[in-house]
Amino acid sequence: MIYLQVAFGFLLLLGGAEILVRGSVAIARELNVSTLVIGMTVVAFGTSAPELVVSLNAALDGTADIAVGNVVGSNVANVLLILGSAGLVHPIAARQQPLVRDAAVLVAGSMLFVALAWNGTLDLLSGAVLLLAFFGFLTDSYRREVRGEHGAAGESLLDEVEELGRVRGPRWWSWALAVGGLIGVLVGAELLVDGGVAIARTFGVAEEVIGLTLIAIGTSLPELAASVVAALRGHADVAVGNVIGSNLFNILGVAGTVAVTTSVTVPEQIRLFDIWVMLVATLAMLPFLVGGWRFGRVAGVAFLVVYVAYIALQAHGVANLL
Repeated sequence: MIYLQVAFGFLLLLGGAEILVRGSVAIARELNVSTLVIGMTVVAFGTSAPELVVSLNAALDGTADIAVGNVVGSNVANVLLILGSAGLVHPIAARQQPLVRDAAVLVAGSMLFVALAWNGTLDLLSGAVLLLAFFGFLTDSYRREVRGEHGAAGESLLDEVEELGRVRGPRWWSWALAVGGLIGVLVGAELLVDGGVAIARTFGVAEEVIGLTLIAIGTSLPELAASVVAALRGHADVAVGNVIGSNLFNILGVAGTVAVTTSVTVPEQIRLFDIWVMLVATLAMLPFLVGGWRFGRVAGVAFLVVYVAYIALQAHGVANLL
């Protein structure tokens, strides 16, 4: 029953997020909101809804280990699993214009999160700093898009608006989708967190490990599916934008929102090990963002092998090695 609960929670969470975004984008278009604003707000927040709602729900339920683990684990999965899978399906060609600014923002955001998490607690002040950096990122991205300086994350969002805005039916149907999707996300997150806690207690696994693995992979499934489908269509570079945007939203927006809502303690394993894996994985992207390297199938396999090793190490017990 626990596994059925977790599976049903995933279905409600991911399906609800998809429906919520589609309905919200359709409503925004009916209200004549610009595609750029829709991409920067509705789609950006909506696609990160699984991580946000799950982490916030876990923190408010007193299982902060799952909340922090989900943020860090999702970022590790985004780089190693999603980028690796996309590169394996179809090589990602080197960009003519290196994504220097995108890379700098991603590394700076990751280092800011690591510095705050290293203190052992993400409190109101930490959350305020993260959210301030987050809104600074959104403002800068908006200004760049207005000037036509499309970054990888911005390009990805604009493409998603065009894809998700196709809702047929009367105007009330868009509102019904948005409300129904929101309910699905909230109920799915509750079922998923409760199920994850139950599994952790049944097998004697630390709650942060469940957040870093099972829940992190589950909440990253939308990005994984979108990136693999794009790669199959010959647009594997979409994965780069997905990873940059999602990772920044996780460490700045999601972690910041959780921290200002309720103070959370960062588990020792995450503080001493997992945040550094996340940072190293982020730095591993730099040659492909800045150096103009081609992300081929060899690199894709290498990223996937490292991710499998990371998951295996979690199963073995990282805490036993620290």
